[in-house]
Amino acid sequence: MSMTATQTNPVVNRPLEGRVAIVTGSTSGIGLGIAQSLAEQGARLVLNGFGDPDEVEQTREMLAALHGVEVLYSPADLSMPEKIGEMVAFARDVLGPIDILVNNAGIQHVAPVGEFPTAKWDAIIAVNLSSAFHAIKAVLPEMVERRFGRIVNIASAHGLIASPFKSAYVAAKHGVVGLTKTVALEAARQGVTCNAICPGYVWTPLVEKQIAEQAQAHGISTERVITDVLLTSQPNRRFASVEEIGALTAFLCGDNGASITGAALAVDGGWTAQ
Repeated sequence: MSMTATQTNPVVNRPLEGRVAIVTGSTSGIGLGIAQSLAEQGARLVLNGFGDPDEVEQTREMLAALHGVEVLYSPADLSMPEKIGEMVAFARDVLGPIDILVNNAGIQHVAPVGEFPTAKWDAIIAVNLSSAFHAIKAVLPEMVERRFGRIVNIASAHGLIASPFKSAYVAAKHGVVGLTKTVALEAARQGVTCNAICPGYVWTPLVEKQIAEQAQAHGISTERVITDVLLTSQPNRRFASVEEIGALTAFLCGDNGASITGAALAVDGGWTAQ
């Protein structure tokens, strides 16, 4: 994503003007694309995630300068419920009540079930699933009381279907979809929506790095890694962009998304349509 401090966006058509949003796992990749889209529409943000402190600060400053919104950063470790509570309290104390929560943070490990390290299973469930529960629990009562809230959980195509060797990830993402539906039903009459976005492969710096590593490891071209390994399940044979995921998230968070709740929206090039 290209951002320069000299760029400015006109303050027009900003449907999320003044809304307060937390986006977990937003220092890079999909989360950063979502943060960019929400800031572009006027939301004030709390970023969260790991990374080089100087680079994180540069990202925070860039988003604030580009879009004229307050942007904070929380380094909360989402595997620890108490740190999630501290992040929400920090956001509330500085920016005000939370209007938008985007649960995007996630980690991955690949191994057969019989060889899957227990510690890796526990970590993936904690970050990919339990952190969403703890964050929702921390913001939902106030959203219900104020009769407005938007919760968007970034699940995965693997929240709808399975692949071998990804037991923890698939289990967590299926759990995220189930959690999404439950929260949507509980809050349906209180002006709060809860939806899951289920991407297939999205072009991010991490994916780009993985492609290069697989090409080197298997002695094949990067083009073959893309077409013969990664995108074989996606009929459209293209990566989604972080901008696409960000735009859908922003739409769900606006007034025009008020009647969409409990949905698991596939952005996977037709993968789960097969």
